[in-house]
Amino acid sequence: MKDATRVIRAGLPAAAQGEPFLPGPTFAGTYHLTGDPGSSTYTYGRYHNPTWAAYEKAITELERGSSTVVFSSGMAAVAATLGVTLKAGDILVMPSDAYYTARMLTTGFFSTLGVEVRLAPTAGNAQREQLQGATLLWLESPSNPGLDVCDIALLVEAAHAAGALVVVDNTTPTCLGQQPLVLGADFSLSSDTKATTGHSDLILGHVSVRDPSWSERLRAWRTQMGSAPGPLEVWLAHRSLATLDVRLERQCKNALAIAEFLASRADVHGLRYPGLLGDSAYPIASRQMKFCGPVVSFALASREVAERFLKSCELVFEATSFGGVHTTAERRARWGGDKVPEGFIRLSVGCKDARDLIADLQQALDKVQGE
Repeated sequence: MKDATRVIRAGLPAAAQGEPFLPGPTFAGTYHLTGDPGSSTYTYGRYHNPTWAAYEKAITELERGSSTVVFSSGMAAVAATLGVTLKAGDILVMPSDAYYTARMLTTGFFSTLGVEVRLAPTAGNAQREQLQGATLLWLESPSNPGLDVCDIALLVEAAHAAGALVVVDNTTPTCLGQQPLVLGADFSLSSDTKATTGHSDLILGHVSVRDPSWSERLRAWRTQMGSAPGPLEVWLAHRSLATLDVRLERQCKNALAIAEFLASRADVHGLRYPGLLGDSAYPIASRQMKFCGPVVSFALASREVAERFLKSCELVFEATSFGGVHTTAERRARWGGDKVPEGFIRLSVGCKDARDLIADLQQALDKVQGE
């Protein structure tokens, strides 16, 4: 079955006369429960919910994993994965250019618990040199926001040889764009807030695993830490999966067209898109990714030029996050934490017609150059 078909059918119940294709969300804090709790599938709302179960089944199909655990946010999924795999004295190898909040969690909270954190860039598979004695290798490919790419299969082989587990933050490409578990990783993690659900209207995350014993530990963490998602958010996410292939195909075609346009501009610097022929990430990305994601990054001359450019765009919303059907952009350095120029722009390409988007970007660039 092809992915475009799989995303529409994933996690749906068997057809039954008079029943909806996708049952609505189950709102339940408590369930009828008499006698032995083990005799019931559902006992309490923080433990489990049939809406979660349907979404987890769907994501597991798409990730090609053994099981999936859904969380209230991408960072809840990050914290849970770190929490069930690391203890005092362990060594974590992580990209120095990984998502800022994930880095802050490891170099802050987890380091105070006695976890050694080794940082190395995504580019050039630099983490491979840090694996001696490691417990866990954390990868993010493409990295956010710099869009560097690493060879996942190569690093997985090296990590496993060193006795380390491997997590891949797969948020940017989604489970349709790249499949870390197929490439040998132990965990595939995503902030489903982004392109997986794609409508900029919910916060959610998931972790898929190859070894189902890890999902039991992740569920225990979710229950004990209280990082349970709301049923409505999970139902909206499941509904949104049906358009994931259509959205990603349009977004990535648009992103490539925009990257090619930006490459023609002398006022654009440091352009990155893994799907762009000539990008340093292209040789690996073209081999291990089906979709290179909706994010394009580039820099303008200064903070002031970047801010005027964003204000001049008519079809681009200035906002953080990425992956939605709307085209958004931000001057990423305004947050601090990432080693990017003051004029660095992270552009998340949506589903509008690429010709309209390019025309808008062109007029905005021309306007700020003429001022």
